[in-house]
Amino acid sequence: MKKIMYVLSLAFGLTVVSASFSEAQAQTTKTKTTSSRKGKYALIGAGAGAATGAIVSKNHGKGALIGGAAGAGAGYLVGRHKDKKHPEVRTVTKKRY
Repeated sequence: MKKIMYVLSLAFGLTVVSASFSEAQAQTTKTKTTSSRKGKYALIGAGAGAATGAIVSKNHGKGALIGGAAGAGAGYLVGRHKDKKHPEVRTVTKKRY
């Protein structure tokens, strides 16, 4: 009976140790670029342009539309410039089971 207990405890110990090694090997790292800034900057520019166009123009609706379109275009260009000049790369760790 004593030998069976030794064998079982040895098997359990090896299982626990091997599980920690397999978990360490299961992690893979990948580098990927983050999402683009173009859409975010276009949305911010559209809001700022619409607000400015509505305040400045005598015809508030028409001014908001024109200002929103101009602001969205400008925001898109600024976001595209920032994406090209400062691309953000991050490391992602994923576990595979």
